[in-house]
Amino acid sequence: MTLEMPRRYDESRPLEPVRFAVLTVSDTRSAADDRSGDTLVERISAAGHVLAARGIVRDERAVIAERLRAWVADPGVDAVLTTGGTGLTGRDVTVEAHRDVYEKEIEAFGVIFTMVSVAKIGTSAIQSRACAGVAGGTYLFALPGSPGACRDAWDEILAPQFDLRHRPCNFVEIMPRLEEHRRK
Repeated sequence: MTLEMPRRYDESRPLEPVRFAVLTVSDTRSAADDRSGDTLVERISAAGHVLAARGIVRDERAVIAERLRAWVADPGVDAVLTTGGTGLTGRDVTVEAHRDVYEKEIEAFGVIFTMVSVAKIGTSAIQSRACAGVAGGTYLFALPGSPGACRDAWDEILAPQFDLRHRPCNFVEIMPRLEEHRRK
């Protein structure tokens, strides 16, 4: 099964760099062996975006949510990508931490990520709980902890959506409107 995603770009529009924070959630990873975080950082940079912050935290729901809230409050961060803790084991609490922070969930992200994953790893995709949402005008994405899953999420979904040139619509063009409800 191959998933073909139509992609159209308006080359007359400029790339608008997005400021990303990358958070690895793991009880065992360190900066020296954080391959999933490295994968995301490399792709963010290669796409012309900015790495605004990076960190590693343990699989602790309150700690994860606290870091997410800090980055949501930081005007220098437009989007947060977390990697790890999206599975089914007892220590996998990243999804719950994300949902503690979301104001709105982007349900279709999990659906599309599953579609991409099924094309790559078949029914094993059922074990991922990748999710996304918005809080305080900041996008938040919870990705699985494998470099392959991070590559798939970035290459197939996030790279086009964080490119202002992507048509018919993208996350960048609506960023200024994410908090319009607060301006009344």
